[in-house]
Amino acid sequence: MGSKGLETARAKMQDAGVDPVAIDTFAHYYRLLEHGETGMIPESTITPLDMESLADVEVDDEAAAEAIRRTAVIKLNGGLGTSMGMDRAKSLLCVRRGLSFLDIIARQVLHLRKEHGADLPLIFMNSFRTSADTMAALARYEDLQVDGLPLEFLQNKVPKLLAAGLVPAAYPKNPDLEWCPPGHGDLYTALRGAGLLAQLREAGFRHVFVSNSDNLGAVPDARVAGWFAQSGAPFAIEAVRRTASDRKGGHFATRKADGRIVLRESAQTLEADKDSLADLDRHKYTSTNNLWFDLDAMTEALDARQGILGLPMIRNVKHLDPADPTTQEVIQIETAMGAAIEIFEGARTIEVGRDRFVPVKTTNDLLVLRSDIYDLGQDFVLDQSSDGVPFIELDGDFYKLVGDFDKRFPEGAPSLREARSLVIDGDVTFGKGVRVVGDVKIKAPSAERIDASAVLAADG
Repeated sequence: MGSKGLETARAKMQDAGVDPVAIDTFAHYYRLLEHGETGMIPESTITPLDMESLADVEVDDEAAAEAIRRTAVIKLNGGLGTSMGMDRAKSLLCVRRGLSFLDIIARQVLHLRKEHGADLPLIFMNSFRTSADTMAALARYEDLQVDGLPLEFLQNKVPKLLAAGLVPAAYPKNPDLEWCPPGHGDLYTALRGAGLLAQLREAGFRHVFVSNSDNLGAVPDARVAGWFAQSGAPFAIEAVRRTASDRKGGHFATRKADGRIVLRESAQTLEADKDSLADLDRHKYTSTNNLWFDLDAMTEALDARQGILGLPMIRNVKHLDPADPTTQEVIQIETAMGAAIEIFEGARTIEVGRDRFVPVKTTNDLLVLRSDIYDLGQDFVLDQSSDGVPFIELDGDFYKLVGDFDKRFPEGAPSLREARSLVIDGDVTFGKGVRVVGDVKIKAPSAERIDASAVLAADG
């Protein structure tokens, strides 16, 4: 028997029909939490990691084609984009030429199937909040689903725990808010629970490529697939050089104790180590969340652990209702899927170009994606048309929510190809065809409008 809080949480999950292995996995982390585990990774326990670059790797074309033919694609699609004011699947957001993330992902995969003569299954890991909207949006792509395989599976859900007492939170006003996703580290538990690992192996697939649906740069690329196949690694993650916008984000390192690669997230970094976290010269690489794994290796690892991979825990403290700071503090037990890299002996990382990492987490990112920084080719792959990606910082009071953002760019995004940075402090609406050149900062004490075809420059 466990503690009263754990037994109450178990009963709640059972009543909600949560998969038994997901319940056991939650219990594993609950006990760690109960015994004071914080999931922190002190700077003193790690050393910086260096790695090879895809640009320097030779991959035989036929080997690459064969590797992609034996690859299945999974897109993480459980997010609602609530931080940007959305209440539907974030991937439904229109991003280019009237197409949503889902539209572009589907068309990328359909194009690659023709190019390589590959089945290339595309499967979405949805949440109970994104499933219906996502499946309705994908219904137009009649050839998308591969025979014998589903188009989606559902991630699990776990109870939020009151910080005081570690008992499941109750919120009759909105019972959905009593639950939270257990982080994208739930991927492996959910895949096993849905029977998909076995299905994919039986269908002859060897590798899985996983990425976020809000990263349109994460194309299931044959060259990367070929590198992974010829490496013989059981698990790998694509990395990019960190930039100023990544200072607060996670990074790769080597654990001193056993030489394993680890992925340290900001939530796992002690306050005293924040300067090291932000040091781009010390910790050079961040995760794209584009990862590859060998189906046999993943199955064996899960079997050996009775379905509980044992990823490092992330202890997230939030309010029960994220939109209401007066609600009680809760603890959300989460894991990150990239943290699985430390589970596998011989796991690898590889540096890829920034074009494979185009995440949209804020409207700052959305402005870049909608601008002329990227072209969308006939293969529906984003092609970066400028030497670099400018730094964007929009005033959160006026641009944070998608609805407010759209009102201020009614004629589309300005041209950013010649920009190094754009910082807006205040309420500014842009006319059609505005160009931003160099480093531009706009301070607007009251609402302003930039005329159509205006050129904004540092000395303008």
